[in-house]
Amino acid sequence: MRAFVITELTGPAGGAVSEAPEPVGAHPWSDGRRLLVEVHAAGVSFPDVLQARGAYQHGIEVPYVSGGEVAGVVLEAPPGSRFVPGDRIAGLTVWGGLAERALVPPQYAVPLPPDMGFAEGAAFYLNYATAWFSLYRTGFRAGETVLVHGASGGVGTATVQVVTALGGRALAVVSSADKEQTARAAGASEVVRCDVPWLERVRELTDGRGVDVVVDPVGGDRFVDSLRSLDVGGRLAVVGFAAGTIPTVKVNRLLLRDLSVVGVALEPFVRRHPEVADELARALLALAADPVVSPFVGHRLPFESARQALELIESRSAAGKVVVEIGPG
Repeated sequence: MRAFVITELTGPAGGAVSEAPEPVGAHPWSDGRRLLVEVHAAGVSFPDVLQARGAYQHGIEVPYVSGGEVAGVVLEAPPGSRFVPGDRIAGLTVWGGLAERALVPPQYAVPLPPDMGFAEGAAFYLNYATAWFSLYRTGFRAGETVLVHGASGGVGTATVQVVTALGGRALAVVSSADKEQTARAAGASEVVRCDVPWLERVRELTDGRGVDVVVDPVGGDRFVDSLRSLDVGGRLAVVGFAAGTIPTVKVNRLLLRDLSVVGVALEPFVRRHPEVADELARALLALAADPVVSPFVGHRLPFESARQALELIESRSAAGKVVVEIGPG
């Protein structure tokens, strides 16, 4: 089969579309349950770039097939699962998704709604699961205000929509005029530019109180101001470090205003609390049926341009989800 194979941990340049062995056995995260999918579209995200540089916690030795998320048609399903051959599904692969066929852990897959295409399906699972789990970890409640960093990216646009669908108010932080338009199209109540004193603007928009929750996939030098943007009792979800640097926090900042910082890492949490995977699946199905939720595919690339898909992510020039179209249709 054809696949985008990483042969050197030098970033996107270390990979190319070439022939690769067919997937065998089951995905390492699936406890021996083999769910094989014919891939029609694959989503590309920041962890794929980290993996390609040997910098991701779920890394794998070279050579390996890149791609952490797919949408496609089930070829083989484990007995007793909620899938049968022929089902259209979207799911997490962690690696191996940029290929004609891929293994998917059954607990991290959901049926595609009839009106959702494969490209949108490839933009659905990882981003919306991350958004939902970020709010789950922070104890989000309807009526609260959530500040979303990187709000024009795949996780950012999804978080804006999930907050809105669950009855919250989403304030978006972006870095350019084009990204501001993307965040507004995703449904942000207000958009704040980070190239101006954004903390002051957030305080103005919250009558000086601050926000209830911050969802931060960016990290970097804005982290301290994110803590300052929280109301008393506020919570900050650490999703990732797209800015390239990992911030630190002086814990007295947490003590003085009763703040909380929580990590957002789905896999170890589900291994300890497997029932959360079913709760997540139910939540994603409900979100997929909500008219507020519409996966934003900012870039569609052909299979031969898989390397450029990772480069879009690494350069932080992507708006919305980057999708590589692979299979028929």
